[in-house]
Amino acid sequence: MAVTASRAFTCYNHKLFFFPNTSINLCPTPIKVPSLLLNGNGNGNGNGNSLFYRPKNPIPRCVHSAPKNLETHSQSHVPRRRNVIEILEERGLLESITSDKLRSACSDSNLKVYCGFDPTAESLHLGNLLGIIVLSWFQQCGHKAVALIGGATARIGDPSGKSLERPELDPDSLEKNTQGITNTITRILGRNTKPSSDSFVIINNYDWWKDVTLLDFLKRVGRYARVGTMMAKESVKKRLESEQGMSYTEFTYQLLQGYDFLYLFQKEGVSVQIGGSDQWGNITAGTELIRKILQAEGAYGLTFSLLLKSDGTKFGKSEDGAIWLSSSMLSPYKFYQYFFSVPDVDVVRLLKILTFSDIEEINELEREMKSPGYVPNTAQRRLAEEVTRFVHGQDGLDEALKATEALRPGAETRLDWQTIEGIAKDVPSCSLAYNEVLNLPLIDLSVSAGLLESKSAARRLLKQGGLYLNNSRVDSEGKKIEAQDIVDGKILLLSAGKKNKVGSCNDYDCISLFERLECGFMAKCNILGGCKFQPISFAHYSLREA
Repeated sequence: MAVTASRAFTCYNHKLFFFPNTSINLCPTPIKVPSLLLNGNGNGNGNGNSLFYRPKNPIPRCVHSAPKNLETHSQSHVPRRRNVIEILEERGLLESITSDKLRSACSDSNLKVYCGFDPTAESLHLGNLLGIIVLSWFQQCGHKAVALIGGATARIGDPSGKSLERPELDPDSLEKNTQGITNTITRILGRNTKPSSDSFVIINNYDWWKDVTLLDFLKRVGRYARVGTMMAKESVKKRLESEQGMSYTEFTYQLLQGYDFLYLFQKEGVSVQIGGSDQWGNITAGTELIRKILQAEGAYGLTFSLLLKSDGTKFGKSEDGAIWLSSSMLSPYKFYQYFFSVPDVDVVRLLKILTFSDIEEINELEREMKSPGYVPNTAQRRLAEEVTRFVHGQDGLDEALKATEALRPGAETRLDWQTIEGIAKDVPSCSLAYNEVLNLPLIDLSVSAGLLESKSAARRLLKQGGLYLNNSRVDSEGKKIEAQDIVDGKILLLSAGKKNKVGSCNDYDCISLFERLECGFMAKCNILGGCKFQPISFAHYSLREA
């Protein structure tokens, strides 16, 4: 089937086709959701106002992992290897595929697989990570990943899963966002492939949409779209039933995404589109468009489940907002802490979905969690380390581990101001003058900085062995802040916490910044050549009982 489709596609690129204006079956089997079906025609010769040609001098928006070498509809035969579909199924990543023929195609051919990312923000977030992970699995199985940046579709906004229309983005914001997520994808996919590998490419769909006129689009595509089918899509029905309704602009989004698949199939040889389960209708719109307009087989769709918690709520949000993949918007330390705070009920499933750890190792860890000798949070630590390394690299993980250890009350790690300074922006803070802190009783400082509500609460915690200065437990109620307490002349770290109910009373586990219990803070003192008025900022972090 793959060879036949390839020949048919090659033939299309060298001959003029006539596509009869006929009605189209909108629900081919075995598609589980009614799909939008489009039809149209084009001369395919690269001349005139056709939707089926690439501009002679497009804006340079294509980023490759190596010099470009995209052969037409690449499905060259390779030795049989482990099937990526089987891997995705085993790990719980597979939701649906448009045809079982994709299984054999993945074993017998080198495929090109794409996932779309609309630049609606300067960074991708945790919800986008699944798409990158699935692309990476295809890479590891010998296929080529294509990341499509929606420079055009972001101007419209995908209504799928949204209760309100996205705000319109100005050109400067779009360009900035495009650059930001391009850098993120390049960093992640490039780091996790061999240096000599040509296993991924990044393309912007604005390259082909910018020269398409409305009349051309309506003539070539719109006339073959069935309004009834478009309105029957779940994302459209929900919005039409809401008080806000849906604009015509959003209504056309499905046509744009459907055509993107056709363009990539025709011009770049991409034969598989992947996306979250909410993208099923948009994906099958593209496969049907390819089958009817190009009269070609071999185009497939694959969806993965959305990232949800065990209770069905969305995973990837914190009290502070989205979990971003860019270190400029969320530090590796805070990223690490988010995954370390995952509850036991979710951690094994997330290890299978979000990491590349061997499935047997994960199963063994799951068995250990049920044994009496299991060390609490071992699975969470493994999850946090693996995901942080994949997104931020080994350097990012080292930074996160160093900060985590430095902020753990009772830790023997020597504190340094660079480590604390690096995460100061991640936590709430306040400022006090240097001369107000020096020689101030620790009990008073704990209250004035907002760590504890009252001096009596501070004294009570101190007597319980839960008040720390620079990770050392304070036993004396009369302790005052001395100059040597300020680490490197710049940092003062105080922390408070409860006893570890599993280990000894001196054992603490520093985790999520999003827990409600404020158990510690750090004080930053900037020494600028003398003890004049310098601010000291206090930042709270959280502890979790093991």
